[in-house]
Amino acid sequence: MHIMEGFLPGPWWYLWFVFSVPVVGYGLWRMKKVVEENPNVKILLALAGAFVFVLSSLKLPSVTGSCSHPTGTGLSVILFGPSVTALLSSIVLLYQALLLAHGGLTTWGANVASMGILGPLVGWLVFIASRKVNLNMNLAVFLTAAVADLATYVVTSIQLAVAFPAATGGVLTSFKAFFVIFAVTQVPLAIVEGLVTVVIFKYLVELRSDLLVHMNVIKPAEEVSTE
Repeated sequence: MHIMEGFLPGPWWYLWFVFSVPVVGYGLWRMKKVVEENPNVKILLALAGAFVFVLSSLKLPSVTGSCSHPTGTGLSVILFGPSVTALLSSIVLLYQALLLAHGGLTTWGANVASMGILGPLVGWLVFIASRKVNLNMNLAVFLTAAVADLATYVVTSIQLAVAFPAATGGVLTSFKAFFVIFAVTQVPLAIVEGLVTVVIFKYLVELRSDLLVHMNVIKPAEEVSTE
């Protein structure tokens, strides 16, 4: 998403801070609990954070003052759930804003809300639903990653629409305009992100299926099959 520095006016930029900070704080508490229960997950936390960083750093111009990019949050939300994903995303977004001129400090709360909280939350709900209906694991992973990506940009479009309502038609017209422009780049990016996430997840199953079973990410029967 990354609304660039200064692009989002008050009161919206600080209202998104108020929304995001408590969720990130809960994510920190949750991550500590996860590590205390199983210290072996540290390497998966590092991998999930790196995946978010690398994919979300690949930005493409979309709307003046903004950009489109993969989010990388699908893998994290599958492994650790939405709260830890919010924390990892917030760290990535802060690093990018400070050192890469990617995103911004004033828009950090809005970026965390869309890319780190609401987008992954929708993806996580898709993953839970997929598992309940015994959907093929690869398809479940693909849908989770792709939907988390697309949901991020739905939220981004809402954020921009409420901050910049159209003179004629208001917020709804503005939302449609922003989302249509985002969709041009984001739909193919979401598909690619879903496929890449499937490849990474299959590798993790092959490498550490025992840990994934312990974390209740996969079932024991899926240790030997990711077809």
